[in-house]
Amino acid sequence: MTLPAPYDAWFPDSPIDGTYGYDRDDLLAVPPAAEPDGFADLWRSWHAAARGVPADVVAQAVGRRGSHDVSVVTFTADGGLRLRAWLALPADGPARVGIVHGHGYGGREAPSFERVPRDAAVIFPVARGLGTLNAGVGAPSVSGEHVLAGIEDVGTYVLGRCAVDLWHAATALQEALADASGGVAGDPRDLPLYYVGTSFGGGVGALAVPWDDRFVGATLEVPSFGQYDARLAVPCTGSGEAQRLYVAEHPEARAVLALTDASVAATYLRVPTRVECALWDAHVPPPGQFGVANGVAAAQLAGTGAELELAVHSAGHAEYPGQARELAAAFAATRAHVDRAVARST
Repeated sequence: MTLPAPYDAWFPDSPIDGTYGYDRDDLLAVPPAAEPDGFADLWRSWHAAARGVPADVVAQAVGRRGSHDVSVVTFTADGGLRLRAWLALPADGPARVGIVHGHGYGGREAPSFERVPRDAAVIFPVARGLGTLNAGVGAPSVSGEHVLAGIEDVGTYVLGRCAVDLWHAATALQEALADASGGVAGDPRDLPLYYVGTSFGGGVGALAVPWDDRFVGATLEVPSFGQYDARLAVPCTGSGEAQRLYVAEHPEARAVLALTDASVAATYLRVPTRVECALWDAHVPPPGQFGVANGVAAAQLAGTGAELELAVHSAGHAEYPGQARELAAAFAATRAHVDRAVARST
């Protein structure tokens, strides 16, 4: 296999051509997946059920992290599961915006504030089953097993449950702000929310955000779980490989994946959305990522209120020359996007 430049020099030992034969123009032409019957009704019904559930937050302070006071909180998630998260409140004044900050399939070891404004209140939910806070709780911890948990039925499939958990995390953030003296000016239920998620977190965020009017914007970095028609057709080194191999033996599972396709959900977005996609990514194939971005573009064209801000990285899920510069620019761009989304909502 001959890799295209510059990836032949950057990743000479890669077993997969992470471009999958696509150039930028090809990727911009990848459509979102075909929408299955009942998609929107299913997600709206899940959201309606979730919004009525109190989070019953229990918090334990762990100390100051930069400009934020941090606690570990436990809250009620989908199905009554009690999950843990980090909560970070501005130390120097009331919050202007609340952020629900997802993570990749490696879980999360600690809060990370690179994309977070100083005056944001942030909940860092850790997906069911994943480390550090929720290892083994409600789902397997190994990504190749986690991504298949409950796949026999869309009502039990882990990706849908993890997306629903994000709505409960948003409720937990609102409840925690209500409990915190001086945590927010006014009613915490009126605080605009913004979503940030990378890889796994980008995919489940794309599934969750369109149905919840508390969110005024989102950043989805190298999002997973988009455009399953393209993803299932190619091998990869990420969790999608477990899905591909499973569907090869259980083709009926394709219907479940169709109902949890992030590119389809993206066509229902109604808020400004920044999507960061990679031209090379052996872990999350780029056509899946761009399928999500192109879904946002379709929503914008349809006049839903969505606005796509597309950023293109040289590569994803890998270290490469110039990565630090690209990421620094992306971090600043997300903070600026938060500001614009909040201003647009007021």
